[in-house]
Amino acid sequence: MDEDEDLRLRAIAPEISRVTIGLMRKTVGLEPAERVPEEALCVADDVLAKHGTDGLRVLIMSLAGWMTVGIENIAHLTGKTNEAVVDDIELTCMEANPDG
Repeated sequence: MDEDEDLRLRAIAPEISRVTIGLMRKTVGLEPAERVPEEALCVADDVLAKHGTDGLRVLIMSLAGWMTVGIENIAHLTGKTNEAVVDDIELTCMEANPDG
């Protein structure tokens, strides 16, 4: 990442972090589960409209950070390895959508 890019992304990071936390609050426990991707797409569309691709990149970085912490916490609490938790998630996805 070059310096100009770093400055651009840092400038919007606090707002995108708030958006990420808002998305988590809205989607955790949401029923039916199919509404989660719908909400995520709405947020992504809003970020894209307001901040362009830089906003989407920061959103992905923010979500990746939260995902990593969540997986590490689950692994710690269950005594599984991080990889085993990811394998469990992958298996659940495959079971939910066996056609790919």
